[in-house]
Amino acid sequence: MKVGILGSGVVAQTLAAGFVKHSHSVMLGTRSPAKLADWAAQNKAQVGSFADTAAFGELVVLAVKGSVAEQVAKSAGAGLKGKVVMDTTNPIADKPPTNGVLSFFTTLEGSLLERLQAARADVRFVKAFNSVGNARMVNPVFKDGRPTMFICGNDETARNDVAKICNQFGWDVQDLGKAEAARAIEPLCILWCIPGFLRNEWTHAYSVLHT
Repeated sequence: MKVGILGSGVVAQTLAAGFVKHSHSVMLGTRSPAKLADWAAQNKAQVGSFADTAAFGELVVLAVKGSVAEQVAKSAGAGLKGKVVMDTTNPIADKPPTNGVLSFFTTLEGSLLERLQAARADVRFVKAFNSVGNARMVNPVFKDGRPTMFICGNDETARNDVAKICNQFGWDVQDLGKAEAARAIEPLCILWCIPGFLRNEWTHAYSVLHT
């Protein structure tokens, strides 16, 4: 599958390497493609503009700072129309944490995923990979078994497509339904980060246990 990844930071690069590992073709979208030429050569990936990357991908990943997510989705242009976009972003406010607790620029009455979906009604967004660190995103190994990835989005077929990627990347999936569920999924980032800020613990993941 052709995968376009909008973003060039550590999350984007980690997921890009994961897709390459699993034999997908990857293009990384950035405002400055020339800066990633060496990385692309080393990782057998392509680099292009946001619009080029959106047009390239059969599946697209949004992996940028939450504060610019809507802008990047807009910049991607017509190439995103009708496509599944795996949204990894979090609405983290530009301020330091308080006793390890991050601040969001959204409220519990509305998520960033919902804002993105409202801004690009022609796109099928699915929230995923927002509540784990990049070091454990691709085929993580935990002694207690596979961790759980929480996903949501308005389109069931899109959620199923993203669930298959999560499974391929070593995750069990908890499908929480429509986009409103992102109001609960996005704050898991806050919870995940607290042990990191307080005790420098950044290698954990969530797991749902069933009887």
